[in-house]
Amino acid sequence: MHIHILGICGTFMGSLAVLAKELGHRVTGSDANVYPPMSTQLEAQGIELMQGYEPAHLQPEPDLVVIGNALSRGNPAVEYVLNKGLPYVSGPQWLADHVLQGRWVLGVAGTHGKTTTTSMLAWVLEHAGMSPGFLIGGVPQNFGVSARLGGTPFFVVEADEYDSAFFDKRSKFVHYHPRTAILNNLEFDHADIFPDLASIERQFHHLVRTIPGEGLIIHPTSEEAIRRVLDMGCWTPVQTTGDGGQWQANLLAEDGSRFEVVFDGEVQGVVDWELSGRHNVANALATLAAARHVGVLPKQGAEALSLFKSVKRRMEKVAEVNGVTVYDDFAHHPTAIATTLDGLRKKVGDAPVIAIIEPRSNSMKLGAHRDGLPESVQQADQVIWYAPPNLGWDLGATAAACPVPAVVCDTLEAIIARVKGQVAPGTQVVIMSNGGFGGLHGKLAKALAI
Repeated sequence: MHIHILGICGTFMGSLAVLAKELGHRVTGSDANVYPPMSTQLEAQGIELMQGYEPAHLQPEPDLVVIGNALSRGNPAVEYVLNKGLPYVSGPQWLADHVLQGRWVLGVAGTHGKTTTTSMLAWVLEHAGMSPGFLIGGVPQNFGVSARLGGTPFFVVEADEYDSAFFDKRSKFVHYHPRTAILNNLEFDHADIFPDLASIERQFHHLVRTIPGEGLIIHPTSEEAIRRVLDMGCWTPVQTTGDGGQWQANLLAEDGSRFEVVFDGEVQGVVDWELSGRHNVANALATLAAARHVGVLPKQGAEALSLFKSVKRRMEKVAEVNGVTVYDDFAHHPTAIATTLDGLRKKVGDAPVIAIIEPRSNSMKLGAHRDGLPESVQQADQVIWYAPPNLGWDLGATAAACPVPAVVCDTLEAIIARVKGQVAPGTQVVIMSNGGFGGLHGKLAKALAI
C-alpha cells in the first residue's frame, strides 16, 4: 500500500512513517518545514520527503492519506484530498488500527516530560530483554530511532493530549487504550486548542475511562489537577510517586544524578546516570512503576536507567568549544524552562549560565504563558529572548520583568554577537525552542570556534 503523510516531519507523524515503512508500506510525505532530527531520520529510512503541500505530491494518488493535526481546511493538499475523495485518516487512528490492536500498550501522558519518560520506559523494557515496540516524539539516543514495531506484545507510546486532526478534535491519547498509564503532570498548555485547564482535565478523564480495571495508573502525589481528573471517576488500580507516594527517591546527589529508588518503604536499587534535575528523578520513578507492572524488577529497572542516554533535544550537549558548552533543549513552557535550568544549575554550580529562548509554540505565540516566563529563568545568569516576526505580544516587557539580566534580539546574528561578547571558558549556553531555531546551535558553535 502507498501511504502519503501530510505533516510528516512532526515528531509524531515522522515516527508513524517509520512504523508504516516497517509494516511494508511504501511511505512518502509532505511538510512545510523539513529539518533535523526528523528529516534526517526519515531520509535514512528511505522515506521520500517533499517540501510544501502541493496537490502534485498526491499524484499518482496514494492508497491512503494520513493527515497531521497541524493541517487545517484551506491547506491546498487537504482541499485536494477532500475534493478528490481520497481515503484519509488521522495519525492516532491509523496507529490504533494498524499497530496497537491486541497489544499491551504502555502510555505516557502529561504536560511535561512525556518524550523523556517514554524513552526511559522503552529502554528499561529493552534492557530487560522484552523487545518492546515504541512511538516517541523524539529520537532516544539509546535506540537512534523514534519508533519501531518491536518483537513482543508490549508497545510504549507517548500519549499526547493535543488534538488528533482537523476532523477529529479528541486528544490523540483517547485512541490508544493503554493498559499501563503514566499521568506525569498536568498544567495549562495548547492554548490554541483548549480554553482552560478544566477542558484539558476533561480530556485526561476521557483517557482514564479507557484504561482497563486490570490495568494500572501511575501519577505523582503532588499533582492536584490529576487528582481532580481521578475524582471524576477511576476504575483502575493506582500507584503514586513522590513525597508520600509508594515510589520515592532518596537523592544521593543534589542534582539528581544519583539516587536510591524506594518502593513501599524498601530500597530497590540505585540509579547513577547522565541526567540531572528533580523532574527527571520523578520521570524515573514513574518509569520504574510502569515497568514493574509488566514484570521488570525495580532493581533491574534502576540498572537500565543507569545506562540511559536521554533523548535528542532534551538537554542534549551539541558542542563544547573553547571551554563553552552548548545545549539544545525542547523546553517551551515556563515550568519546563524552570525545571531544565534548575537541573543545570545544580549540575554546574556557580558556572555562568546563558539561556537563549525562542517563544515558538502556539501557546507561546498566543501569549498564554507570558506571565510565568520572567520567573522561569531565575536560575540563569542572563537570558536572550528571540522575537520571531509573528509574535503577537511585547517580549520586551517580559525581558524587563526578568529577575536576571535579559535582552531581546530579533536576528540570529544579534544573538550570536551577544553570546560571543559574554562567554568565557566554563560558560553553559542553553538554547530552548520546539523548532529548528534557524540552525542557531550549529551557527553559534561555529562562531565560538573563531
